Amino acid sequence: MIEREIIRKNLKEFGIKEHMSDVVGKSGYSHTDIQKTPLGEKVVVYTSKPGLIVGSKGKGIKELTAVLKNKFGLENPQIEVSEIDRPFLNPKSVAKDIVSSFERFGPRRFKFTGYKMLELIMAAGAQGAEIVITGRGIPSTRSKSWRFSAGHLKKSGNVSENLVSRGYAIAHLKSGAIGVKVMILTPDVELPDKITIREPVVVEEIEEESKEEESKEEEKKEEKNEEVNADEKVSNEKVKEKTVTANEPKEKKEVKKIEQEKVPTAAELKKKKEEDGNNKKE
Repeated sequence: MIEREIIRKNLKEFGIKEHMSDVVGKSGYSHTDIQKTPLGEKVVVYTSKPGLIVGSKGKGIKELTAVLKNKFGLENPQIEVSEIDRPFLNPKSVAKDIVSSFERFGPRRFKFTGYKMLELIMAAGAQGAEIVITGRGIPSTRSKSWRFSAGHLKKSGNVSENLVSRGYAIAHLKSGAIGVKVMILTPDVELPDKITIREPVVVEEIEEESKEEESKEEEKKEEKNEEVNADEKVSNEKVKEKTVTANEPKEKKEVKKIEQEKVPTAAELKKKKEEDGNNKKE
């Protein structure tokens, strides 16, 4: 019983996705996700042109909700349209664009459309891409399969199976059906055989460190020379002070001698004369 329920659920989701790709699968359509919420089923449609799906005043959303209720039995479907950031890196969107161009203008210029889309994919930043156009609707006499490739793209191994994104679409024309396969290796994929050559940054760092060490040594030498000069100045000042202190008593003696050798005044001369006359009388 559980297995049958799981199979029914998966078939229901697959039918919804196929219906959305047929009805909404215009230019720019990518894929559809179905999520369960407490309020009901949430259907998210990813496209590069959301205005074509929403329609004027939400007319397209209303029609889709009615179809999901009546045809697939969803109780409360909530449709959300989200825009793709980089449409040229989405292979399903690219395949739908090519198919829509074939349906509008015909497959006569299929080479131009293939090379043009390949150029846009590589300009978006892809590491590698490949577009294969096959079918009876291709106007050619020799081969009915054309391959357009550019960049680096893995064709086998784990990278090809799990990391290369793929998309396909079918154009139904009067001349016949045309199938379009697109494979893109996105820029966020890191290949295991990628070799990166590092720049010699270590040598520059060592040279910078040696220069810094030399500048530090020069600064230390300058500081030592300044200290030595300061010590010499201090010692010279101390020697000068000692010589000054040693010369001070000699200068005082000379001053005293000069004071003693001063010229006598008139009063002193009178006293001396009187003393001399008294001496003579005696």
